Formats: sequence, structure tokens, C-alpha cells
Amino acid sequence: MRLDKYLADMGIGTRSELKKAIRAKAVTVNEETVRDPAFQVSENDIVCFQGRPIKYESLVCYMLHKPAGIISASADSREKTVVDLITDSTRKDLFPVGRLDRDTEGLLLITNDGALAHRLLSPKHHVDKTYLAVVSGAVTEEDVTAFRDGIRLADGTLCRPAALELFTPDEIADPAVNTFFDRLRPSLTVSAVRVTIHEGKFHQIKRMFLARGKEVLYLKRISMGPLALDPDLPAGSFRRLTDSELKMLRQYSV
Repeated sequence: MRLDKYLADMGIGTRSELKKAIRAKAVTVNEETVRDPAFQVSENDIVCFQGRPIKYESLVCYMLHKPAGIISASADSREKTVVDLITDSTRKDLFPVGRLDRDTEGLLLITNDGALAHRLLSPKHHVDKTYLAVVSGAVTEEDVTAFRDGIRLADGTLCRPAALELFTPDEIADPAVNTFFDRLRPSLTVSAVRVTIHEGKFHQIKRMFLARGKEVLYLKRISMGPLALDPDLPAGSFRRLTDSELKMLRQYSV
């Protein structure tokens, strides 16, 4: 591939910035200075930018703490997307693994690894997805039983059995959920819950609670399979998955 694309894919800079840097002798390939941005390199070449080795990664995967108000898409002509939040890369092949609603927060994977995404999203693998939610009304043991038995949605669709757990205010460990819960509690009857589903139907958790006469007011995904949202990752922030996290995901989804 072109040298400037190689470096841009690895987040070193924009193509226009890198063209200038390459022409200014900032890049070597196999210890030889290269001044042509179109110079062809491979993943086996030793590419250095300002003396620092830059190893090419063909497959990448990021953990994003998706904030509310951002759409889960690769690109949009009018609105900011979750891929736009991955600011250390200019590669054009990134996409979200599944979707979170615009107003839903939490764990979302951004990758260019189609095989991994397919395995995590495939219905036959039944990958667990766990959410924290604040819902209107008082969640009861009858609701817990209904979720465990499998909720039938308004359109007749039957959901797989899901785990629903109710929390008291003192047991809410997530600051964002706690803040939202406390803000609503003086004027509304609300419940804080944790829900684990094994599929990914459109607006599934919201529709499951609607089938029980309740409305989801706040929703946050905290885990997907064995991978939990990093508590040190603020909303809107991201980081690359570690090698051990990637290995764990790939083994889990086989």
C-alpha cells in the first residue's frame, strides 16, 4: 500500500499532514529515507516515523464508551457517529459491532474485523449482553419471572429467556445510573435494574419493558460476552482492546 496510507491507518496523522512529513524526510523504510508518499510498502517492511517504528495492524478493535446522542453507524452525512469518536485512526474500514440506540450509553466495540463481529452478533452464539437501566414504575418479582420465561412483545415476537435483577438505591454501583436514578426519584416511581439478554432484537429491552407496562428511561450496556466496560473509560472515550481481551473475545465467540 501507499506509505502515507500505511501511516494514516496507524493514526500517525492525516494523509495531507503525512505527505508533507514524508517529503520533509521524517520517514524511513528499511532504514532508508523515503520522500515519496506513494512509495509502496508492505506489513513486513520496517517503517519508522521520526525515528519511531510504526508496525502496521491489519485488524484493530476498540472499546468505546458510547455517550447518549450519538448514532451507531460507520458514517452519516448529517450526524456524528460512533466511528467519528475514534480519533486516533483515519482508517476507512471501521464499523460498530452491532448497535446501541441513540439515547443508550455504554460498551460498544469498533473494529474492522468482520469475522469477529460476525461471531459476536450471530444468533447461534447467543452472546450475553448486560445492561443497567432505570425504568418507570415498580419492578416486581412477577416481572423477573416474566423475563425469565421469555417476554412476548407487542407484535407477537417471543424473546429468549432473560435475566432481570432489581436493585435498591444503595446497591447502584454505577455513578451515571445513580445520578439519573436520584434525579428522577423525588417526582417519579422508578426502579434500577440489571438485564442480561442473549440476542439483539430492535429496541429489545425497551420493548420488553413496554410489554410489562413500563418505560425505559435510561439504558447503559456494561458488558458483552466476557468483556466488561472499563470503569476508567469516561463516556465518549475509547481505547484499543488489549491482546488478552482480544484473545478472550475470539475464544468466547468460537
